[in-house]
Amino acid sequence: MKLTDLQHAGRTLELPLQVQGATAQPLQLLSTLRVLPNKRYVGKASWAGREVLAKLLVGSSAERNYQQELAGAQLLAAQGMQTPQLLEHGFRPGEGGWLLFEFLDNAQNLGDEWQALSAQPLLSDAQQTLLGEALEVIARLHLKGLWQDDLHLDNLMRREGQLYLIDGGGVRAEQSGQALPRDKVLSNLGVFFAQLPAAIDDSIEELLVHYLLVNGEHALPLEALLKEVARVRRWRLRDYLKKIGRDCTLFCTRSSAAILQVVRREEVENLAPVLSRLDSAIAEGQALKLGGSSTVAQIELAGRSLVIKRYNIKGFFHWLKRFWRPSRAWHSWQEGNRLDFLGIGTPRPLAIVERRTLWLRRGAYLVTEHCSGEDIISRFRPYAEATGSAARPSDAELAALDQLFSAMLRERISHGDLKGTNVLWQDGRWLLIDLDAMQQHSSAHSFSGAYSRDRARFLRNWPQQSELYQLLDQRIPKTSELPEH
Repeated sequence: MKLTDLQHAGRTLELPLQVQGATAQPLQLLSTLRVLPNKRYVGKASWAGREVLAKLLVGSSAERNYQQELAGAQLLAAQGMQTPQLLEHGFRPGEGGWLLFEFLDNAQNLGDEWQALSAQPLLSDAQQTLLGEALEVIARLHLKGLWQDDLHLDNLMRREGQLYLIDGGGVRAEQSGQALPRDKVLSNLGVFFAQLPAAIDDSIEELLVHYLLVNGEHALPLEALLKEVARVRRWRLRDYLKKIGRDCTLFCTRSSAAILQVVRREEVENLAPVLSRLDSAIAEGQALKLGGSSTVAQIELAGRSLVIKRYNIKGFFHWLKRFWRPSRAWHSWQEGNRLDFLGIGTPRPLAIVERRTLWLRRGAYLVTEHCSGEDIISRFRPYAEATGSAARPSDAELAALDQLFSAMLRERISHGDLKGTNVLWQDGRWLLIDLDAMQQHSSAHSFSGAYSRDRARFLRNWPQQSELYQLLDQRIPKTSELPEH
């Protein structure tokens, strides 16, 4: 395939692929690591008898992207930063550009390492060590007058104990060789911390020690940094929620007058047998709820438990109220993705399907992972009628409950129906399900009332005279204790 053909190749390539019109020596693309259809193809390749990382840039923005990638890679190398060696590069007008880098074999990015530590208590020793290593590299980058405008853990690769900075396309320079000004440091650190769980914010001051031991050029006011972190985090959430209905790297979308179907891209092949026969799958599955407005079933797919929720249309007049606005499935899809993005426990949403007639909505379906955990009423039943120390759940359960309410307060999220059967225990944390009425509030006033109702509904799961009720009533913040934004 010629380099120009990649402008129309789409998302899926037949590999291995011989790429012509780029390097003088044969270039064979073996696998893809990142694809922006018809614009950018990044993957492992064979060239000059060795394995390389190939970045192939095509389309109308190819020259600009090529220049940014080249300039960033050269800046990192010129300032002595540990980065994969640039072996070959070039650009041909009207065709596209290429950059070939040393391939870091047996390397792992810090994002994957962080994910592997996600089950540990937040800021465990291993997590602190990882973040400390990342901050030391970032400090050296800033000390050289450079920053990466999309700074995150995936842009740091570890091989044989050494950390490498990758993705030169995002590298910028204020004044090479001179320490970055304080405002740029705060802005860039804001981007970094905003991509970590918000619960980590209370420990940012402690983590900054790793940075300051390498780069102590500026005092970094904590309040200003936290404001920057919050600003970037709000922007990232808005940007992410725009993608959940769009065909992109994360989601595969099919939209027509007859259907809207959105699936997490990594789940497209896995879910295909179910999405083509949703009603049959529900009928064959284990019924969890058989209601007029919705039907919920647990199914097994390739040894994996999933949940399908069908939002029913009960009749003509019900349809008249529903066809013109986003379906309840769409609302739950949006809120489930919101919680997943924010790191608040919920079964991961995998797909949504809306049936339509000439674009007018009919029934809809939501597919999520299944949570096998116990609901909080069942789990706390032994304590509900006990007294003294026997009426107290474990410290782990109480701490996880504190974290759940703390996250909801921080993000101004109300559930809308916080009965005990909608709060499940799994893998050391509480998960929220049934998100049909969930809302993230833009004002403190609207959130205050919704939070009060959530709190009251949650406590009504236990007798008011019980010691368990009294314990939870003391621990769960009241409206007067809500944090200011």
